[in-house]
Amino acid sequence: MDRRLLIVMATLMTTFIGFGIIIPVMPEIIKAADPLGAEAHTGLMLAVYSAVSFVLSPVWGSLSDRIGRRPIILIGVLGFALSFVLFGLSSGNLTLMYLSRVLGGLFSGAVTSVIVAYVADITTPEERTKGMGLVGMSIGLGFTIGPGFGGLLSLVSLETPFYAASILALITFVLAWAKLKESLTPEQRRSGANRRESRWKAFTGPLKYLYILAFFVTFTLAGLEATLQFFGMRRFDVTPLQVGILFFVCGFVGALIQGGVVRRRIKAGEEGKYIAIGLVISSIGFFMLLAAHSLWWATLSLAVFGIGNALIRPCVTSLITQKTTVGQGVASGLSSSMDSLGRIAGPLAGTFLFTLDLRLPYVSGGILCLAALLLLAQFRQLDKKKAVAQA
Repeated sequence: MDRRLLIVMATLMTTFIGFGIIIPVMPEIIKAADPLGAEAHTGLMLAVYSAVSFVLSPVWGSLSDRIGRRPIILIGVLGFALSFVLFGLSSGNLTLMYLSRVLGGLFSGAVTSVIVAYVADITTPEERTKGMGLVGMSIGLGFTIGPGFGGLLSLVSLETPFYAASILALITFVLAWAKLKESLTPEQRRSGANRRESRWKAFTGPLKYLYILAFFVTFTLAGLEATLQFFGMRRFDVTPLQVGILFFVCGFVGALIQGGVVRRRIKAGEEGKYIAIGLVISSIGFFMLLAAHSLWWATLSLAVFGIGNALIRPCVTSLITQKTTVGQGVASGLSSSMDSLGRIAGPLAGTFLFTLDLRLPYVSGGILCLAALLLLAQFRQLDKKKAVAQA
């Protein structure tokens, strides 16, 4: 394996362990600041983070095309460290908490979307899907490990996980500073500096259907994340620890699929087939959840869903980076923006549907996964026509 890919994986995993560490304690800190409005503030802070990321991810991506990936990744990791420590120091000050979330959203695109572009730079089209599978595995493992550490560190104090996340980000910065080499040659950077591209230029032709598909996938996932604990409380008196186990299983299974099946079995040209398989499996997971009246069935449902989701994401990202006609930074930035948009709209729609009927978020999630097959079919049809026209 390329040594640079190993460094990128370590950077992503430590960054997202730090991100996951704060998940179990952030609502508690907000609740201490405003007991009556804790739920509303938690939702707003998540939405603010995603909204800022949606706007700025393509900006970071485009900038990395012009000045290089390495400096942007380093800036992003330092920004994460600052946002974590600011939240830890907030001491019940909601203004500082919101500022911390704004900073987190500001710098998130400088890490995730630019690292995707970095991996696209250092992998051939034939190896691209394997590389994206490793990216997904690193993020998944970070999210899987992080909340467990956060719960343990919260025994010291509610602020401790934020300081630990900041320290992890600083360790990541030192690692990247020492080991991460620039992936773009000076000529490529000069070419990027002369090429001013709007993010929406990437949203043209067959690829626009893949971007919409990526939005659907995140939208349904975010709706699930926002409502699962309430669903479990209604159905089988779930505890916060059990919710952590549910998401641990989902993340762990996903990491195994991305590190095993995606990296080892999926070859160039097979991405579309595995996206279709992943969409069907994800919809089955959603529909299985409707019958969940116990922790073990809910866990099984989440594991099935995790398998499907893990097949879809790296394959979509790989196709976007292979087929894009704009700079990799711009393309990856737009992809990150669609992910952020899904994380803004998904929780809002999911919680609204939940108030109407607790099954609706999962019924709609399953239906949208199946509907996304039409987007995939449209992409493949137009892509074939484009290939024939260019032949």
